[in-house]
Amino acid sequence: MTPEQVLQEFRDAGALLDGHFLLSSGLHSRNYLQCARVLMQPERAARLASALADKLRASVDGEIDCVVAPAMGGLIIGHEVARQLNVDSMFLERVDGEFALRRGFELVGNPRTVMIEDIVTTGLSSREAIKAIEAHGGNVVGAGCLIDRSAGAATIGTGLESLAQVSFETFDADSIPDDLRDIPAIKPGSRGLK
Repeated sequence: MTPEQVLQEFRDAGALLDGHFLLSSGLHSRNYLQCARVLMQPERAARLASALADKLRASVDGEIDCVVAPAMGGLIIGHEVARQLNVDSMFLERVDGEFALRRGFELVGNPRTVMIEDIVTTGLSSREAIKAIEAHGGNVVGAGCLIDRSAGAATIGTGLESLAQVSFETFDADSIPDDLRDIPAIKPGSRGLK
């Protein structure tokens, strides 16, 4: 699957949005990728997950024992990638602002783990997730996401495979361009601002 085919999947699902958006990072943008919409159709989610699983198989040296994804955004794609890899899928949840494994999930025996996200923008959530996986006994051997919004600039502490890299312009609250100032910002993400 080429990056353009991946972006077309987002367009076809009505998941590549234009407007004025407030991202979970606190930055403003003209563009938003709504992964919940692109993953709501199981066949589309399976196509995307299959392509990401193929990239992970090619990039990770050795076996992959399990997938761990941060909730909320990584839940569906993490599960679908795990299904494609035929390994267990677990997810992290925020407890008092920190990622943790709950619901009886355990990383026993230092399993070779890949961390799966929906979107990587700054890499902060990915770094936090990797830190939590390692704290719970996982050996992070790679990571994957549908879209790398940093266009390859984000560093997360391990290799990151993405289906597409994009570079949408973002703005601090004090440097919003004139064309966006009069448009109310929509905050479509699942995570509150810090």
